[in-house]
Amino acid sequence: MKFIDEAKVYVKAGTGGSGCISFRREKCVPKGGPDGGDGGRGGSISLEADSRLKTLLDYHFRPHIKADRGQHGSGSNCTGASGKDLILKVPPGTVVKDFETGEIIADLVETGKQLLIVKGGKGGRGNARFVSSTHQSPREAEDGVVGEERTLLLELKLLADAGLVGLPNAGKSTLLSRVSKAKPKIADYPFTTLNPILGQVYLDVGRSFVLADLPGLIENAHKGVGLGHEFLKHIERTKVTLHMVDVNPLDGSDPIANFESINRELELYDPELIKRPQIVALNKIDTFPDKRVPNKIKKELESRGYRVFEISALTGEGLKPLIYTLGDLVESEIVDSQKEKA
Repeated sequence: MKFIDEAKVYVKAGTGGSGCISFRREKCVPKGGPDGGDGGRGGSISLEADSRLKTLLDYHFRPHIKADRGQHGSGSNCTGASGKDLILKVPPGTVVKDFETGEIIADLVETGKQLLIVKGGKGGRGNARFVSSTHQSPREAEDGVVGEERTLLLELKLLADAGLVGLPNAGKSTLLSRVSKAKPKIADYPFTTLNPILGQVYLDVGRSFVLADLPGLIENAHKGVGLGHEFLKHIERTKVTLHMVDVNPLDGSDPIANFESINRELELYDPELIKRPQIVALNKIDTFPDKRVPNKIKKELESRGYRVFEISALTGEGLKPLIYTLGDLVESEIVDSQKEKA
């Protein structure tokens, strides 16, 4: 399934049905009174968060959505049928914006939460509604009210507890495939991961957290360079950051400089991101049998206040203590956020 995390959608509610002009025509009632019924209400359109959905793909192929109009009224005071309401399903974590103004209308995080987007128009009144003591045979009726319309921008921001960050080819996908049942594409070249991938990491019975493998960052990603904003918006909801550093990069670059570069991009995109708890995983230690280079990098980062783990995502070395520490931190952050809300 193709991952689509943004969609422009035009939605239009149904117009109300028109009221009817009608008079009773019955045997022995030569001058029957007005009996024109009202028009039916137009269908409204709502959005609902549905946990079974993981992408906005449906709206990529369905950019125009209209609800049914109400039926016209008829004689014998019959009201027209109302148009069918539409409920459009979106993945939890979908941010709904007005396309024209950029205003955030809602953030659909909770599964089952519904949001009325456009309201159907009221049906027009039939001529039976216009009878008065001085106006016994009205020949007027109302048209139905036009349904509301607007253009929406839907943006999906993944709901993950922890996010994997790091330069392309740092080993994030390999790690996720090791600690969860997620099956990201893995290869020895940059930008193998072109879409965010979620994995459920199970620790013990009743203990788990969601880890997101996100596309690698490059310099000026905060400006949209490379995968830029397509990556960064998905880390906004995470509570903890797992920063993977390749201790033996193929291009011979400095791992510490690479670490600083990623954090700089996070801070330039949103200063709050760099304030979140961050654990560092020094990956590919299996390429250094004597461990002197990884140990030197570890001491440098620990001196800056980071919790650092030496791992090999390929062989599995060092993964268990890393994942359990990450899980404990996620649980701690969840508890703290609940206390703040209380």
